[in-house]
Amino acid sequence: QVQLVESGGGLVQAGDSLRLSCAASGRTFRMSAMGWFRQAPGKEREFVAHIFRNSGMTSYADSVKARFIISRDNAKNTIDLQMNALQPEDTAVYYCAGSLRGSWPKSTPQPQMYDYWGQGTQVTVSS
Repeated sequence: QVQLVESGGGLVQAGDSLRLSCAASGRTFRMSAMGWFRQAPGKEREFVAHIFRNSGMTSYADSVKARFIISRDNAKNTIDLQMNALQPEDTAVYYCAGSLRGSWPKSTPQPQMYDYWGQGTQVTVSS
């Protein structure tokens, strides 16, 4: 009942910035949170950041704190990920995700906590 579409990926050099966007459609009001995950070749999908749609509170992976900023526009049903000071280790496919979860633990969010996924957008950072 929810479709997510990412955009904004590309090829950049270390130190550059990039903004990813995710557009949601359908019964978006049912989602409690939306976020971003990333997956590099041969590695597991890992949490990057998420934002609660009601309160606007955010959470970030330690690896991206102080560099990435997640934001949302509920009226437009979009979330963005502003990525600054990109490093080669940030290279991955970035996925937008939405969750119907009613409560959240204090531990790092896992992919199993999300119900809807976009197709992903490639981010490549060269040194």
